[in-house]
Amino acid sequence: MKDRIRRLLSKDYPKWVKYSLISGLCSAALMFLSIATLLVYCLIAGPPSLVTEQNTIYYSADGTVIEEDFGNKRRYWVDLDEISPDIVQATILSEDRNFYDHMGFDLKRITAAALKNIRNLDKIEGASTITQQYARNLYLSHEKTWSRKIKEALYAYRLELFYDKDEILEGYLNTIYYGHGAYGVEAASRYYFSKHADELTLAESAMLAGVPKGPSYYSPFINEQNAEDRQALILSQLETFDYIDKKTAELAANEALSYASQEDFSIPDIAPYFQDVVAQHATRLLGIDREELMKGGYQIHTTLQTDTQGMLEQTMERSLKTNPDIQASAVVTDPHSGAIVAMVGGRDYEDSPYNRATQAKRMVGSTIKPFLYYTALEKGFTATTQLVSKPTDFEFADGEVYAPSNYNGYYADEPITMAQALALSDNIYAVKTNMFLGSDKLVETLHDFGISGKIPSVPSLALGTASISLHDMTDAYTRLASAESPKEAHTITKITDRHGHVLFEHEPEEANTTKLDPDRAFVVSHMMTGMFDSSLNGYMSVTGASIANELTHTYAGKSGTTDTDSWMIGFSPDLVTGVWTGYDDGREMTKIQDHQFAKEIWAGFMEKAHAEKEYKTFKPTDNVIGVYIDPETGMRASPYCPNQRLMYFEKGKEPDQYCGDHYDGKSEKKDKEKEENKRGSWKDLLDWLF
Repeated sequence: MKDRIRRLLSKDYPKWVKYSLISGLCSAALMFLSIATLLVYCLIAGPPSLVTEQNTIYYSADGTVIEEDFGNKRRYWVDLDEISPDIVQATILSEDRNFYDHMGFDLKRITAAALKNIRNLDKIEGASTITQQYARNLYLSHEKTWSRKIKEALYAYRLELFYDKDEILEGYLNTIYYGHGAYGVEAASRYYFSKHADELTLAESAMLAGVPKGPSYYSPFINEQNAEDRQALILSQLETFDYIDKKTAELAANEALSYASQEDFSIPDIAPYFQDVVAQHATRLLGIDREELMKGGYQIHTTLQTDTQGMLEQTMERSLKTNPDIQASAVVTDPHSGAIVAMVGGRDYEDSPYNRATQAKRMVGSTIKPFLYYTALEKGFTATTQLVSKPTDFEFADGEVYAPSNYNGYYADEPITMAQALALSDNIYAVKTNMFLGSDKLVETLHDFGISGKIPSVPSLALGTASISLHDMTDAYTRLASAESPKEAHTITKITDRHGHVLFEHEPEEANTTKLDPDRAFVVSHMMTGMFDSSLNGYMSVTGASIANELTHTYAGKSGTTDTDSWMIGFSPDLVTGVWTGYDDGREMTKIQDHQFAKEIWAGFMEKAHAEKEYKTFKPTDNVIGVYIDPETGMRASPYCPNQRLMYFEKGKEPDQYCGDHYDGKSEKKDKEKEENKRGSWKDLLDWLF
């Protein structure tokens, strides 16, 4: 080759011929070197990422969309076979008819466009291919500079080098801008026609395919005439290239299009407090931040039951309508799975997104007592263990005195059973039990039931002086209700990427992986049904008396009251619900009605939620035995006992003595003695006053 070039140059050609020959050879060599360099660069750089921003979608338990994270941009990703062939073909013919024949650049089209622009002394014709536009959408801005053009060319060539044509076309159709914040053909289909991209008709496809050319000019929502003219042009192109015949083109051109309204496209704002919790859980599970989650195109399948959520919100608002200032929160879980099926974190999310169910930690009051008595059962107590309920001063080694009191200063002034102490929420019985066990034992139990954080190991812990969130307390009650196979509280069942690949899937905890004792848990749960049972009335009515007549199913529950907070948490065999009410500024609740709201919300919701459920009772575990007890004496009930209540015991711990107080007139005698004692008390008081 060198000899041939040397011979050509040695001949007696004119100088300009020699110079032209040398220049041509140098140009060819330079072009070859440039192409080789470009190829090597592209090979070293590797395939460019096709990841782009996409909407993250949240689904309820039944698959209904409850929310879409898109900020001011709507994006969805669909596979090429999930897009109508009509809009695929219309897009190719209108944007890049030689798409399947070039390597990212249409040289013939570029030349024709350049000549046309030169003739008109203006840039009126573009020549960007689909690949170039896709590269621009993925990696670049839309500024008109040589730097951006060169980068666009490099990205386009790399795309063609490493991806097949269908992958590029699919990516382009999922990222091109159709106006009104809609990116991609699926978002555009939903926005303009309220349907999916694979449901578009020929007429709709031709209309949409024309919009990306100039969204502010060809959008039918902005200029319908311009949009129809471009639709007609695209239909004629489809006819020219034999995709459709003349008659089909005419029918499509004359088809009256039915556009979607903005209301049709909007997503209802369902359970916003719950959604925030889901987003927090998802970022933790995926190891990303909130912004990455919003734009990542994830499909998040949640545990939310929209009908249950609706019942909860309606019940809460109806119950609280007489007091616009008080706040409330509620959590509902499925004890069989641990799934959180409904959540309200406040009365108005737009007014305050602060989630009082998860973020607020308030003193839990007497809702802590079921865990205290669960602990006591381990140490030999039973449902009939008796302690005296009377004003008591507890003096410690350092001389400090603790003097708890009962609600409104009411006391039995005699021994009462644990079952009655729980039903009446007797504070003296609770503190005595805690002092006997040691406060550290209750702390350990709370940890066993999933409550974390620092909990004060003090005598008053028995009365709920610890500050815990409603979410955590409801979770602890859920574990109590399902102690045989406790499940972890969760809001997410599955997360997939935009292509459906599973990134996370919830796996339920295996049975009996915790320290919980199902026998003791059942005994406590059954004792908790006593708050609605008038047979346990004593020196005062059971704490659930005000709502007992509203209840038609079997429920276990416990209320809690402090100066600033009101709680009600309870469950059926199928549902656990926790409710808190109070004021954000921590002011005292001085009105009786303020303390009643939590019970009213709980009862109203539970009855609604169970309206169509079959009646169920709590199923005893294998190692417990049920015995009818006289609530007053704590002994086995005889046929003469006027009040009898079924109570459960771990086998071998049930009482063996029968009550004899109500046999052969003994009950009347005892009642008479009680009446005389009361009269004596009044006489003493009168003597003291006068």
